[in-house]
Amino acid sequence: MGDHSLVYKLNSERRRQIAGNKFKTEEAEVVVVGSCNTDLISYAPRLPKPGETIHGTKFSIGFGGKGANQCVMAARLEAKTAMVSKVGDDAFGNETIKNFKENGVITEFVSISKGASTGVAPIAVNEQGQNAIIIVPGANMLITPTEVEDALSKLPSVKVLLCQLEINMDATLAALKYGKSKGILTILNPAPAVEKLDPEYYKNCDIFCPNETETEILTGLPVTNIDEAKTAAIKLIELGCTKVIITMGGNGAVLITSDNSNPVHITTQRVTPVDTTGAGDAFVGSLAYFLAYHSSLPIPEMIKRACHIATISVGNQGTQKSFPWKIDLPEELLK
Repeated sequence: MGDHSLVYKLNSERRRQIAGNKFKTEEAEVVVVGSCNTDLISYAPRLPKPGETIHGTKFSIGFGGKGANQCVMAARLEAKTAMVSKVGDDAFGNETIKNFKENGVITEFVSISKGASTGVAPIAVNEQGQNAIIIVPGANMLITPTEVEDALSKLPSVKVLLCQLEINMDATLAALKYGKSKGILTILNPAPAVEKLDPEYYKNCDIFCPNETETEILTGLPVTNIDEAKTAAIKLIELGCTKVIITMGGNGAVLITSDNSNPVHITTQRVTPVDTTGAGDAFVGSLAYFLAYHSSLPIPEMIKRACHIATISVGNQGTQKSFPWKIDLPEELLK
Protein backbone atom coordinates (compact mmCIF):
# COMPACT_ATOMS: atom_id res chain seq x y z
CA MET A 1 0.00 0.00 0.00
CA GLY A 2 3.02 2.32 -0.11
CA ASP A 3 4.55 4.18 2.82
CA HIS A 4 2.57 5.32 5.84
CA SER A 5 3.59 8.99 5.82
CA LEU A 6 0.79 11.47 5.22
CA VAL A 7 0.78 14.85 3.55
CA TYR A 8 -2.73 16.33 3.51
CA LYS A 9 -3.68 17.39 0.01
CA LEU A 10 -6.40 19.81 1.05
CA ASN A 11 -6.55 22.73 3.42
CA SER A 12 -9.07 22.62 6.24
CA GLU A 13 -11.54 24.94 4.50
CA ARG A 14 -11.70 22.74 1.39
CA ARG A 15 -12.21 19.65 3.53
CA ARG A 16 -15.15 21.37 5.21
CA GLN A 17 -16.63 22.07 1.78
CA ILE A 18 -16.37 18.37 0.93
CA ALA A 19 -17.98 17.47 4.25
CA GLY A 20 -20.75 19.96 3.47
CA ASN A 21 -22.14 17.68 0.75
CA LYS A 22 -25.07 16.60 2.92
CA PHE A 23 -27.12 13.44 2.71
CA LYS A 24 -30.52 12.77 4.23
CA THR A 25 -30.74 11.37 7.74
CA GLU A 26 -32.55 8.27 6.55
CA GLU A 27 -29.63 7.52 4.18
CA ALA A 28 -27.10 7.01 7.00
CA GLU A 29 -25.36 3.63 6.62
CA VAL A 30 -22.96 3.75 9.57
CA VAL A 31 -24.27 4.81 12.99
CA VAL A 32 -22.29 5.26 16.17
CA VAL A 33 -23.96 5.11 19.58
CA GLY A 34 -21.31 6.43 21.91
CA SER A 35 -19.42 9.14 23.70
CA CYS A 36 -18.44 12.72 22.97
CA ASN A 37 -15.60 14.23 24.98
CA THR A 38 -13.41 17.28 24.76
CA ASP A 39 -9.75 16.22 24.89
CA LEU A 40 -7.43 18.37 27.03
CA ILE A 41 -4.01 17.23 25.81
CA SER A 42 -0.70 17.94 27.55
CA TYR A 43 2.60 16.92 25.94
CA ALA A 44 5.64 16.24 28.14
CA PRO A 45 9.00 14.44 27.89
CA ARG A 46 7.58 11.64 30.04
CA LEU A 47 4.45 10.75 32.00
CA PRO A 48 4.49 11.91 35.65
CA LYS A 49 4.82 9.45 38.51
CA PRO A 50 2.12 9.41 41.23
CA GLY A 51 2.38 12.63 43.28
CA GLU A 52 4.85 14.21 40.86
CA THR A 53 4.53 17.54 39.04
CA ILE A 54 6.48 17.95 35.79
CA HIS A 55 6.75 20.63 33.11
CA GLY A 56 5.01 20.02 29.81
CA THR A 57 6.04 21.27 26.38
CA LYS A 58 2.70 21.89 24.69
CA PHE A 59 -1.06 21.98 25.38
CA SER A 60 -4.01 21.64 23.01
CA ILE A 61 -7.78 21.18 23.12
CA GLY A 62 -9.37 18.74 20.70
CA PHE A 63 -12.48 16.71 20.03
CA GLY A 64 -12.65 13.17 21.36
CA GLY A 65 -14.65 10.43 22.97
CA LYS A 66 -14.28 6.98 21.48
CA GLY A 67 -17.70 7.13 19.86
CA ALA A 68 -17.11 10.54 18.33
CA ASN A 69 -13.64 9.55 17.13
CA GLN A 70 -14.87 6.41 15.40
CA CYS A 71 -17.74 8.33 13.86
CA VAL A 72 -15.48 11.06 12.46
CA MET A 73 -13.02 8.51 11.06
CA ALA A 74 -15.79 6.72 9.17
CA ALA A 75 -17.17 10.05 7.94
CA ARG A 76 -13.76 11.20 6.68
CA LEU A 77 -13.66 8.07 4.52
CA GLU A 78 -17.02 9.35 3.16
CA ALA A 79 -19.25 6.83 4.88
CA LYS A 80 -22.76 8.22 5.35
CA THR A 81 -22.52 8.46 9.12
CA ALA A 82 -24.81 9.45 12.01
CA MET A 83 -23.99 9.97 15.69
CA VAL A 84 -26.29 9.11 18.61
CA SER A 85 -25.00 10.75 21.79
CA LYS A 86 -25.53 13.40 24.46
CA VAL A 87 -23.51 16.52 25.28
CA GLY A 88 -23.81 19.23 27.91
CA ASP A 89 -25.38 22.65 27.45
CA ASP A 90 -21.99 24.36 27.33
CA ALA A 91 -19.32 25.64 24.97
CA PHE A 92 -17.69 22.22 24.66
CA GLY A 93 -21.04 20.69 23.63
CA ASN A 94 -21.76 23.38 21.06
CA GLU A 95 -18.31 23.02 19.54
CA THR A 96 -18.68 19.23 19.45
CA ILE A 97 -21.86 19.48 17.38
CA LYS A 98 -20.22 22.04 15.07
CA ASN A 99 -17.25 19.71 14.60
CA PHE A 100 -19.52 16.82 13.63
CA LYS A 101 -21.21 18.97 11.01
CA GLU A 102 -17.84 20.07 9.60
CA ASN A 103 -16.95 16.39 9.21
CA GLY A 104 -20.20 15.58 7.40
CA VAL A 105 -21.82 13.68 10.30
CA ILE A 106 -25.60 13.71 10.83
CA THR A 107 -26.20 15.35 14.25
CA GLU A 108 -29.97 15.07 14.53
CA PHE A 109 -29.55 12.56 17.37
CA VAL A 110 -26.86 14.40 19.33
CA SER A 111 -28.98 15.74 22.18
CA ILE A 112 -28.12 18.48 24.68
CA SER A 113 -28.55 17.95 28.41
CA LYS A 114 -28.76 20.59 31.12
CA GLY A 115 -28.13 17.91 33.76
CA ALA A 116 -24.37 17.53 33.24
CA SER A 117 -21.43 19.02 31.41
CA THR A 118 -20.00 17.67 28.17
CA GLY A 119 -17.58 14.84 28.85
CA VAL A 120 -13.91 15.73 29.12
CA ALA A 121 -10.72 13.68 28.82
CA PRO A 122 -7.44 15.10 30.18
CA ILE A 123 -4.65 13.32 28.26
CA ALA A 124 -0.90 13.23 28.90
CA VAL A 125 1.38 12.25 26.00
CA ASN A 126 5.11 11.50 26.32
CA GLU A 127 7.89 11.84 23.74
CA GLN A 128 7.41 8.24 22.61
CA GLY A 129 3.76 8.95 21.78
CA GLN A 130 2.44 6.90 24.69
CA ASN A 131 -0.50 8.34 26.59
CA ALA A 132 -2.43 8.24 29.86
CA ILE A 133 -6.10 9.31 29.89
CA ILE A 134 -8.69 10.17 32.55
CA ILE A 135 -12.28 10.31 31.33
CA VAL A 136 -14.93 12.42 33.12
CA PRO A 137 -18.06 11.24 31.25
CA GLY A 138 -20.57 13.93 32.22
CA ALA A 139 -23.56 13.98 29.86
CA ASN A 140 -22.45 10.73 28.23
CA MET A 141 -23.95 8.83 31.15
CA LEU A 142 -27.38 10.44 30.80
CA ILE A 143 -28.41 9.00 27.45
CA THR A 144 -31.15 6.39 27.93
CA PRO A 145 -32.08 3.13 26.19
CA THR A 146 -35.36 4.71 25.04
CA GLU A 147 -33.52 7.63 23.40
CA VAL A 148 -31.17 5.24 21.63
CA GLU A 149 -33.94 2.96 20.36
CA ASP A 150 -35.95 5.96 19.16
CA ALA A 151 -32.97 7.32 17.23
CA LEU A 152 -32.14 3.97 15.63
CA SER A 153 -35.77 3.51 14.56
CA LYS A 154 -35.38 6.63 12.41
CA LEU A 155 -32.31 5.31 10.60
CA PRO A 156 -33.67 2.63 8.24
CA SER A 157 -30.61 2.32 5.97
CA VAL A 158 -27.99 1.49 8.60
CA LYS A 159 -25.63 -1.35 7.70
CA VAL A 160 -23.11 -1.08 10.54
CA LEU A 161 -23.64 -0.07 14.19
CA LEU A 162 -20.68 0.86 16.42
CA CYS A 163 -20.78 0.90 20.22
CA GLN A 164 -18.27 1.30 23.07
CA LEU A 165 -18.54 1.32 26.89
CA GLU A 166 -18.04 5.05 27.56
CA ILE A 167 -21.75 5.89 27.93
CA ASN A 168 -24.63 4.57 30.03
CA MET A 169 -24.09 0.83 29.56
CA ASP A 170 -27.83 0.09 29.54
CA ALA A 171 -28.10 2.36 26.49
CA THR A 172 -25.18 0.56 24.84
CA LEU A 173 -26.76 -2.85 25.35
CA ALA A 174 -30.12 -1.57 24.10
CA ALA A 175 -28.38 -0.35 20.92
CA LEU A 176 -26.67 -3.69 20.34
CA LYS A 177 -29.88 -5.64 20.91
CA TYR A 178 -31.81 -3.34 18.58
CA GLY A 179 -29.19 -3.68 15.87
CA LYS A 180 -29.07 -7.44 16.23
CA SER A 181 -32.86 -7.68 15.98
CA LYS A 182 -32.87 -5.67 12.75
CA GLY A 183 -30.05 -7.57 11.05
CA ILE A 184 -27.59 -4.67 11.36
CA LEU A 185 -23.93 -5.66 11.68
CA THR A 186 -22.97 -4.73 15.25
CA ILE A 187 -19.47 -3.93 16.51
CA LEU A 188 -18.56 -3.52 20.18
CA ASN A 189 -15.30 -1.85 21.11
CA PRO A 190 -15.33 -2.71 24.86
CA ALA A 191 -13.51 0.37 26.10
CA PRO A 192 -13.03 1.12 28.86
CA ALA A 193 -13.05 -2.58 29.70
CA VAL A 194 -15.23 -3.92 32.51
CA GLU A 195 -14.35 -6.98 34.56
CA LYS A 196 -17.04 -9.68 34.42
CA LEU A 197 -18.83 -8.03 31.50
CA ASP A 198 -22.45 -9.14 31.15
CA PRO A 199 -22.54 -12.04 28.62
CA GLU A 200 -25.33 -10.21 26.77
CA TYR A 201 -22.72 -7.82 25.35
CA TYR A 202 -20.77 -10.72 23.85
CA LYS A 203 -23.88 -12.33 22.40
CA ASN A 204 -25.33 -9.19 20.83
CA CYS A 205 -22.34 -8.05 18.81
CA ASP A 206 -21.17 -9.54 15.54
CA ILE A 207 -17.61 -8.26 16.01
CA PHE A 208 -15.95 -7.84 19.41
CA CYS A 209 -12.93 -5.55 19.09
CA PRO A 210 -10.78 -4.91 22.19
CA ASN A 211 -7.12 -3.94 22.42
CA GLU A 212 -4.49 -5.86 24.41
CA THR A 213 -5.15 -4.13 27.75
CA GLU A 214 -8.91 -4.47 27.46
CA THR A 215 -8.51 -8.14 26.55
CA GLU A 216 -6.43 -8.75 29.67
CA ILE A 217 -9.14 -7.19 31.87
CA LEU A 218 -11.95 -9.10 30.16
CA THR A 219 -10.27 -12.51 30.15
CA GLY A 220 -7.91 -12.36 33.13
CA LEU A 221 -5.14 -13.58 30.81
CA PRO A 222 -1.86 -11.82 29.96
CA VAL A 223 -1.66 -10.34 26.45
CA THR A 224 1.93 -9.26 25.91
CA ASN A 225 2.63 -11.00 22.61
CA ILE A 226 0.87 -12.58 19.64
CA ASP A 227 0.66 -16.09 21.07
CA GLU A 228 -0.92 -14.80 24.28
CA ALA A 229 -3.36 -12.75 22.22
CA LYS A 230 -4.37 -15.87 20.30
CA THR A 231 -5.04 -17.71 23.56
CA ALA A 232 -7.09 -14.80 24.89
CA ALA A 233 -9.04 -14.60 21.61
CA ILE A 234 -10.08 -18.24 22.04
CA LYS A 235 -11.27 -17.39 25.58
CA LEU A 236 -13.42 -14.53 24.21
CA ILE A 237 -15.05 -16.92 21.76
CA GLU A 238 -15.78 -19.24 24.69
CA LEU A 239 -17.43 -16.30 26.48
CA GLY A 240 -19.95 -16.00 23.63
CA CYS A 241 -18.39 -13.87 20.89
CA THR A 242 -18.99 -14.70 17.22
CA LYS A 243 -15.96 -12.87 15.82
CA VAL A 244 -13.08 -11.30 17.77
CA ILE A 245 -10.47 -8.80 16.56
CA ILE A 246 -7.79 -7.95 19.15
CA THR A 247 -5.86 -4.87 18.10
CA MET A 248 -2.15 -4.98 18.98
CA GLY A 249 -0.86 -1.53 18.05
CA GLY A 250 2.28 -1.82 15.94
CA ASN A 251 1.91 -5.61 15.98
CA GLY A 252 -1.28 -5.51 13.91
CA ALA A 253 -4.26 -7.56 15.05
CA VAL A 254 -5.43 -11.07 15.89
CA LEU A 255 -8.65 -12.43 14.36
CA ILE A 256 -10.69 -15.44 15.38
CA THR A 257 -14.23 -16.55 14.49
CA SER A 258 -16.54 -19.00 16.21
CA ASP A 259 -16.54 -21.27 13.14
CA ASN A 260 -12.73 -21.39 12.90
CA SER A 261 -10.85 -22.09 16.12
CA ASN A 262 -7.47 -21.12 14.65
CA PRO A 263 -6.63 -17.44 15.38
CA VAL A 264 -4.99 -15.49 12.55
CA HIS A 265 -2.36 -12.77 13.01
CA ILE A 266 -2.67 -9.83 10.61
CA THR A 267 0.54 -7.80 10.48
CA THR A 268 1.01 -4.09 9.81
CA GLN A 269 4.01 -1.90 9.10
CA ARG A 270 5.76 -0.72 12.26
CA VAL A 271 6.46 3.00 12.52
CA THR A 272 7.82 5.35 15.16
CA PRO A 273 4.67 7.00 16.52
CA VAL A 274 4.29 10.71 17.22
CA ASP A 275 1.04 10.29 19.18
CA THR A 276 -0.93 7.06 19.57
CA THR A 277 -4.02 8.78 21.01
CA GLY A 278 -7.07 7.70 18.99
CA ALA A 279 -5.27 5.09 16.90
CA GLY A 280 -7.64 2.34 18.04
CA ASP A 281 -10.60 4.53 17.14
CA ALA A 282 -9.12 5.21 13.70
CA PHE A 283 -8.94 1.44 13.24
CA VAL A 284 -12.53 0.77 14.35
CA GLY A 285 -13.98 3.65 12.32
CA SER A 286 -12.09 2.49 9.24
CA LEU A 287 -13.21 -1.09 9.78
CA ALA A 288 -16.84 0.09 9.90
CA TYR A 289 -16.33 1.86 6.57
CA PHE A 290 -14.94 -1.27 4.90
CA LEU A 291 -17.74 -3.43 6.32
CA ALA A 292 -20.39 -1.03 5.05
CA TYR A 293 -18.95 -0.21 1.62
CA HIS A 294 -16.57 -3.06 0.72
CA SER A 295 -18.31 -6.03 2.29
CA SER A 296 -16.99 -8.40 -0.37
CA LEU A 297 -13.42 -8.00 0.92
CA PRO A 298 -12.17 -10.83 3.14
CA ILE A 299 -12.19 -9.73 6.78
CA PRO A 300 -8.38 -10.14 7.13
CA GLU A 301 -7.94 -7.71 4.22
CA MET A 302 -10.33 -5.22 5.86
CA ILE A 303 -8.30 -5.47 9.06
CA LYS A 304 -5.02 -4.95 7.19
CA ARG A 305 -6.38 -1.82 5.49
CA ALA A 306 -7.85 -0.45 8.74
CA CYS A 307 -4.47 -1.02 10.40
CA HIS A 308 -2.84 0.94 7.59
CA ILE A 309 -5.11 3.93 8.23
CA ALA A 310 -4.55 3.71 11.99
CA THR A 311 -0.79 3.65 11.39
CA ILE A 312 -1.07 6.85 9.39
CA SER A 313 -2.90 8.53 12.26
CA VAL A 314 -0.09 7.89 14.78
CA GLY A 315 2.28 9.91 12.62
CA ASN A 316 0.43 13.10 13.56
CA GLN A 317 -0.33 14.81 16.88
CA GLY A 318 -3.84 14.94 18.29
CA THR A 319 -6.83 12.66 18.07
CA GLN A 320 -9.39 13.47 15.40
CA LYS A 321 -7.13 16.01 13.75
CA SER A 322 -4.65 13.20 13.05
CA PHE A 323 -7.25 11.20 11.10
CA PRO A 324 -6.82 11.27 7.31
CA TRP A 325 -9.57 12.14 4.84
CA LYS A 326 -10.42 9.86 1.94
CA ILE A 327 -8.77 12.18 -0.58
CA ASP A 328 -5.52 12.03 1.42
CA LEU A 329 -5.23 8.26 1.04
CA PRO A 330 -3.99 6.05 -1.83
CA GLU A 331 -6.84 5.06 -4.14
CA GLU A 332 -5.98 1.37 -3.97
CA LEU A 333 -6.48 1.40 -0.19
CA LEU A 334 -10.19 2.20 -0.54
CA LYS A 335 -11.14 0.05 -3.54
